[in-house]
Amino acid sequence: MTTPSTTVPWWHDAVVYQVYVRSFADGLSRDGDGDGIGDLPGITSRLPYLRDLGVDALWITPFYTSPQKDHGYDVADYTDVDPLFGSLADSDVLLETAHELGLRVIVDLVPNHTSDQHVWFQAALAAAPGSPERARYLFREGRGPDGAEPPNNWQSIFGGPAWTRLPDGQWYLHLFDASQPDLDWRNPEVGDMFEGVLRFWLDRGVDGFRVDVAHGLYKEASLRDQVRPEPTKARGGKKKAKAAESMVERVLNDEPMWDQPEVHDVYRRWRKVLDSYPGDRMAVAEAWTQTAESMALFIRPDELHQAFNFGWLGTPWSAKDFAEVVTNSIAAVEAAASAPTWVLSNHDVIRHPTRYGGGPVGLARGRAATLTMLALPGSAYLYQGEELGLEQVDVPPEARQDPSWFRTGEPGRDGCRVPLPWSGSAPPYGFGGPDSSTGSQPWIPQPTDWADLTVEAQQGDESSMLAFYRRALAARREIFSGADETTVATTRGKLLVVRRAGVTVLVNTSKYPKVLPDGEVLISSGPIIDGLLPPDTAVWLR
Repeated sequence: MTTPSTTVPWWHDAVVYQVYVRSFADGLSRDGDGDGIGDLPGITSRLPYLRDLGVDALWITPFYTSPQKDHGYDVADYTDVDPLFGSLADSDVLLETAHELGLRVIVDLVPNHTSDQHVWFQAALAAAPGSPERARYLFREGRGPDGAEPPNNWQSIFGGPAWTRLPDGQWYLHLFDASQPDLDWRNPEVGDMFEGVLRFWLDRGVDGFRVDVAHGLYKEASLRDQVRPEPTKARGGKKKAKAAESMVERVLNDEPMWDQPEVHDVYRRWRKVLDSYPGDRMAVAEAWTQTAESMALFIRPDELHQAFNFGWLGTPWSAKDFAEVVTNSIAAVEAAASAPTWVLSNHDVIRHPTRYGGGPVGLARGRAATLTMLALPGSAYLYQGEELGLEQVDVPPEARQDPSWFRTGEPGRDGCRVPLPWSGSAPPYGFGGPDSSTGSQPWIPQPTDWADLTVEAQQGDESSMLAFYRRALAARREIFSGADETTVATTRGKLLVVRRAGVTVLVNTSKYPKVLPDGEVLISSGPIIDGLLPPDTAVWLR
């Protein structure tokens, strides 16, 4: 067992760049032009770009053996690399190269469910009801006279019932796609298997894990029905109906499938494993909890190190709402003796410039929100392409590949997963490397109007989004470090005021310019003219 470090660990205030492996860079070639799908050699080839951007670490989405029904989040083998993305040797080269460049590497871990092609689930399908093989998953008898109804009323995140029936009559639980059966974490074999997975990748040199669906491993043991609120009924017109809906939203949902207390025993076990390795190995939870307080339970001193702060991601463009989220988030993690995290976009949500209104307004607000986020204590997580100013893409129906699209008919998440533009004036924009201007088209088509957004086009433009991100990340590294005391306030609900380390951060969410107080402008998200802070703009003052 290593002795805990007395210095601040690297992850405490790191800037982490999320790499969606299929869409970052294509380095594996079938015909000299790549195959249109991002991979590990592609990531390795672009690591100098991430170093120059100024991030501290990268988080890579799943690259393990998988049938790719959910683009890697349906894992068939947790200790091997899918040939689509390379090999174990390629992962070793990536880790070695990243470490040589001073970058840490976080890999994705998917413990809530496996692929239906995993050896365990295939054994379960071949075994009889009640067998040890089926006890690794959540198989149950159906309801009704002939068991033809699902065991409970739970719904899949991807739409439709969360249960699928087998020919022998039993049902199995899948909170996501039918190809992603949920594991039964009450079976000790499951915990033992995942400890082995942790050690496999820690031994190969990874610096940490992003834990997918960290709040979902345990379900209420009875698997009872979920109690859902009755539709709102309010008399007195739309105003009263809206007020009634607001009251309903403040009541916590009944969620017997999420955030059960037993899950914390899993992370106490994992923390012991992580602490037994040198180098401040860490884990960050994707825990969609209902309150900041419940989120903080995942980062107690003997559990995980961080949890994504989705309250920040979901906050509308409002100084008042920003202030509330920042204040509550910092208070919650202080109680857990950890550090907050901040994130605006990821591979599962609409890109934040689009959420903020799209076009010039959305991009201006996106820059301001980013500058604000980078001034806050704790870690910041960036999603690939946001440094280029990419917005959500309206992917044509015939090109959509998200499993939720096929289950619900809704557009799904493909629009934030379009492969990055690196160079050139037309697709594939150098996605397969600097010589791939006419190579294989990416797995999701890129817009034809992205020529001005490529890395190549923005490199020498000091007014570009890429240049802004580089300046902001350099300023953060120079100005902020450690757990400085942070105060948050608003002025008439329209101007956010954050003070930290002798710096005042101002964000104008109003429709009108605001007079800046005296001070040195360290960096701003947009032009400051005649001492006025324009709408949708942020500034750091000292």
